[in-house]
Amino acid sequence: MLTSSDQLLIEHCIMLTIYISCALISTVNQPTTNLPPIMTQNPTEAISLLRNESLATIIQMEVERLILAGEFNPNDKLGEAAIAERLKVSRGPVREAFRALSQEGLVRIEKNRGVSVRQVSVEEADEIYELRAGLDEMIGRLAAQRITKDQVKQLHGLINAMEEAARKRDVDTYYPLNFKFHDTLASFTGNQTLLATYRRVVKELHLYRRQALARSQDSFQISIREHAEIVAALGNHDQKRAARLLFEHATESQHRLRDVVLNDTAKRNDTL
Repeated sequence: MLTSSDQLLIEHCIMLTIYISCALISTVNQPTTNLPPIMTQNPTEAISLLRNESLATIIQMEVERLILAGEFNPNDKLGEAAIAERLKVSRGPVREAFRALSQEGLVRIEKNRGVSVRQVSVEEADEIYELRAGLDEMIGRLAAQRITKDQVKQLHGLINAMEEAARKRDVDTYYPLNFKFHDTLASFTGNQTLLATYRRVVKELHLYRRQALARSQDSFQISIREHAEIVAALGNHDQKRAARLLFEHATESQHRLRDVVLNDTAKRNDTL
């Protein structure tokens, strides 16, 4: 009869197999923009991460990936048993992962109703965007001061990929690239506390932004132009301009997406 320790070891081995397979695939011919950090690393790095992280943390990362990739929509129920079956693990670590995701603001846990993907209201999004704009301004100032030529090239590469997705109006490709652009830029500040705070704020906005972007007719090209202007300022190490452009980018995004969501809501009400 298996002990609890034996069961945990087996579950870790299963997750190890899944993540090493994903790491191998991603190094051959698969795009990595939709994958979590562990899946974009080589197999050796994946093994190292699995040794240092708990099973609940790994499950949390995978469920977070599914939410950010749009596989689960706002208000979708996340069944503990279903997730456990999907990942071939027991329900205990899944329950722990759900609690962590709730603290991140990605899911809601309600008594007698279970766990569901969080629906961000327009009012909540406005408050989060105000915070994001302040963080973006700080990121612009610090990144412009510290960014290297190679890092600027890296941002240009992301913009090129975003332009290709924009031409195809492919939101499933564009959105993760946009997410990666801002996350990469935040990492270039070298301030880990700022990066961690920024990541939490952006994750809370992801579903609101993704759905609004998919319905907006003009957002792609406007977004591309604004990103290009930001990178130009960063390449010139113009701290004031980079900070201002990033602040304006956040606030303009807030206004554009808010209008899209409100117009969509009005149209639905008209059909009732």
